[in-house]
Amino acid sequence: MGGKIVTGVTPGGKRTVLGEALPLAAPFLIQIFPVYGCNFRCGYCLHALPRERHGYISDKTFLDMPLYKKCIDDLADFKAKLKMLRFAGIGEPLLHRNIAQMVDYAKTKDIADSIDIVTNGVLLDEQLSLALIAAGLDRLRISIQGISGEKYGTLAGIKINFNRFLKKLDFFFQNRGKTRVHIKIIDCALSGESEEKLFFDIFEGVCDTIAVEHLTPTVKGIDYKRLAGGKALNVTQSGNCMAETAICPQPFYMLQINPDGAVVPCCSMSYPGVFGNAAEQTVPEIWKGPKLAGFRRLLLDGVENAGPVCSGCSLFKYGIFPEDILDPYAGRLKSLY
Repeated sequence: MGGKIVTGVTPGGKRTVLGEALPLAAPFLIQIFPVYGCNFRCGYCLHALPRERHGYISDKTFLDMPLYKKCIDDLADFKAKLKMLRFAGIGEPLLHRNIAQMVDYAKTKDIADSIDIVTNGVLLDEQLSLALIAAGLDRLRISIQGISGEKYGTLAGIKINFNRFLKKLDFFFQNRGKTRVHIKIIDCALSGESEEKLFFDIFEGVCDTIAVEHLTPTVKGIDYKRLAGGKALNVTQSGNCMAETAICPQPFYMLQINPDGAVVPCCSMSYPGVFGNAAEQTVPEIWKGPKLAGFRRLLLDGVENAGPVCSGCSLFKYGIFPEDILDPYAGRLKSLY
């Protein structure tokens, strides 16, 4: 039985209609950004550019465990559980030597319905796989960068033993227990329908769900038209039609905590602002604070009113789902922020 093909939705399934749920007592999503560094150099990612062209991302490479535990303790003080705690960001989470302990601590505190890791998967070995499974990881999302070792060299700038990599994925899947495995690939890593079929043939036996995602132009300085091979960049990452919307929904339902403790309101490669530091404030204080509320109020008049980063950002349009569109609710929400 192969992994279920998903399209147009997240691996977690149907989303809440955001405009009807706001304001939220607790974020739906907290993204923990544990490592500002990566073992890959994928052509569509910020790590494809020289470090000096990244701009401000984080003053530290690795999130310290005491600060991480403080953040999880903070999250336990919210009046509602998160829908998801996700280990991701501009880097590879499995590079953190304490990643399994991080999952275990969050599970022990019972702060989220689902704990996910987004990874390229190459660093998985038997010891780490079993540790993540034992820690109670709910979902492992593996980003595939090609259907052969040669493809990995071209797209990710790394040499891998492809057969050994497949064996690692099979080991995790066969021992996964309650952990769900989601495998995805970006469409620019595949050359035509024959390679897409081969992708499913190779990977659907080592996952619960599987998807082909779509290239999105998220980093200034990268030639996405070249990477797309002439295909129009006119659908969202999940394959939905681009929505006509003026309001970015991310700061209304999520926060990202960076390795240096900085708290930012979205997944953008350039931050519209830092809205607090988890080393100096509690996460609920930042979430409910006047600085973030004021920023949300600006967004309700459209991204062009929320500063130069937001006015020049298209990322939210490529990541949005129909349930996230806030424009019809803007009038009501302006009285709440």
